[in-house]
Amino acid sequence: MIVKTSVLASLLKVMPQLRQQVYFKSSLTALSHAMEDQVLAGSEQPLIIACFQRERFYRQEAHRYRRIAQRTHQLYVLAAPETEFKNSSDSHESIAFDPADALSKEWHLVVIGQQYANCLLCREKATPISNRLNSEMDTSRRFEGIWTFDRNVSIKAAELLLNRIEVYRPELADKLQQAKTDYLGELATEGSGFPADSPNPDPFVQRLVTYLQAGQYKLLKAYRSISLQEHRERLVNSITTTIRRSLDPHEVMEIAVQELGRAMGSCRCLIYRCNATDSAAIITHEYLETRDRDGINLCSTVGQQWPLQDNFLFQSIVEHQESLLVEDTQQDPRINHTRAKSANSPSSTLKNLVQTFSMRSWLMVPVLYQGQLLGMVELHHCGEIPYRWKDEELALVEAIATQVGVALIQAQAYANLQDLNQQLEALDRTRSNLVAITGHELRTPLSTVQVCLESLATEPDMSPELRQVMLNTALSDTERMRKLVQDFLTLSRLESGRVEWNLEALSLQECIDLSLSQIRSRWSEGERPQIITQVPDNLPLVRADGEWLVETLAKLLDNACKFTSPQGKVTIDIQYSGNSMLKITVADTGRGIEPNRLEDVFDRFYQEEGALRRTTGGTGLGLAICRQIVKGWGGRIWADSAGKDQGSQFHFTVPIIAPTSESKPSKGKGKRGNKRSEVRG
Repeated sequence: MIVKTSVLASLLKVMPQLRQQVYFKSSLTALSHAMEDQVLAGSEQPLIIACFQRERFYRQEAHRYRRIAQRTHQLYVLAAPETEFKNSSDSHESIAFDPADALSKEWHLVVIGQQYANCLLCREKATPISNRLNSEMDTSRRFEGIWTFDRNVSIKAAELLLNRIEVYRPELADKLQQAKTDYLGELATEGSGFPADSPNPDPFVQRLVTYLQAGQYKLLKAYRSISLQEHRERLVNSITTTIRRSLDPHEVMEIAVQELGRAMGSCRCLIYRCNATDSAAIITHEYLETRDRDGINLCSTVGQQWPLQDNFLFQSIVEHQESLLVEDTQQDPRINHTRAKSANSPSSTLKNLVQTFSMRSWLMVPVLYQGQLLGMVELHHCGEIPYRWKDEELALVEAIATQVGVALIQAQAYANLQDLNQQLEALDRTRSNLVAITGHELRTPLSTVQVCLESLATEPDMSPELRQVMLNTALSDTERMRKLVQDFLTLSRLESGRVEWNLEALSLQECIDLSLSQIRSRWSEGERPQIITQVPDNLPLVRADGEWLVETLAKLLDNACKFTSPQGKVTIDIQYSGNSMLKITVADTGRGIEPNRLEDVFDRFYQEEGALRRTTGGTGLGLAICRQIVKGWGGRIWADSAGKDQGSQFHFTVPIIAPTSESKPSKGKGKRGNKRSEVRG
């Protein structure tokens, strides 16, 4: 038979005037030993009832109870059996109760003699697993119950325990009845009430228990401090280990936000990257408590745009570079500003944020590195009662923020290192291309020049016609080498920043005419495609270096003619690009560019067919030079193409000196107001 009724609860029901007190295990041990020692030191034969929660607890005191059994024949010991404990009547009466009995949660000791009586009835307080500092044998275990010298209370407690013993061992009914007759027959007089009129035979015991209780509270506080410190170090070490194992900032931030959120018991924890000038941040890393708290359904912030520019709290952190906490968002004047002028005011922004995500208490800790803001750690408590963060909790969050800052700096350094490696790889490819270009563009024409000159020197009888062919060939290849060397020098000057830009007001029409003159000198009428210019009337002046602007137009036109057949067409078009810029487009109907190569064409030595297998001449430096020139005056250059054999369009922008509304042309091609001309000869 299993009895679920608590002896302590039954006693409090009969005697509601009793007041419970909290005891630590060490205090109860001292009280029990004092009560047992009183029996061992006296000459009486008292009634003793001891109830242990488990057999293992009794085994620690078994030797004392074997000595007590020599003093009295009315000794009853109760315990839940684990190995050898069972019902027996050897030196004393042993009662093995079911482990599911309510006694398994209680600790009782009742001693009733002729001259004194005292009792100890306690029930263990349930402790959450997360708050248990050590095993269940730890002295920090807490109990709640009654300890008194009042005879009336002791007699009633003994009666309840004797009745419970009879349930498990009915064969002891006569002996139990004799115990009730001998020890429980007389109650104290009405005048000896509890507790003031009850004599205390040993005041030292009371003082000892008070001292033990105070010492145990201090010890428990020390345990908790050590446990918190251990947890803090474990959490910091976990994040540090992640940093060492991974240089991915997203992985580090995700682990940090989950570990920190669980460790702090927060409803929500956020870690996001930001800097002092950001207007908003996108939340990607969040810890969100899964269970409802106070019936509040918590909303996730992942993917939300977190306001920063209109956030008083964020701006205060940027200014002072220290943590900021709001214990109660419903009372903080920075959030609940009563004079907000509009729904878009900063105070309204914060208030909407608090209401949307049910934030009652708010902690913000900056992620800093050498005074630079890298990100933010936020903790939200969303319960009905505001939460007050302790100093050690703030120290823990700040330590985690420091580790996250180190991780972000390491990740940034690693990314920079990767960029440098890519640049080194690009330089290595450039070196290889340079060798190929040098071999093909210098050695080959140099060999041709050498052969021609040797032929002229060793063949005096060569016909005038053949001699002229040799001279023309040598001159052509010499010019080819000169252009290559010139392009090398030009690109080197542009990339090293040794060019002195002479920015001035220029007529774009004149620059186009000069570039077309260069094309006419390089390409004969039968070799080049048709060139069409679509220049609007009354174009504003542009601000650029005239020499370099003509060079850019000439190279783009030369490139278009090179990859377009004589039957094709090249078009020069000018449009307004916005932001006080003109967009110049050189389009052709030639070979075209694959979409995945539109950025590569501006790289140095880029050759679509390879440096040694192309069908057209050139060094592969022309577009790279154009990019550097356009960047020099603050413009932008890019290419478009529908693909192979679909033609290509090269665009670049030039800043305007004084744009006027009257001079703006219509954006359509060939419409009224555009100057259209064709170039053939």
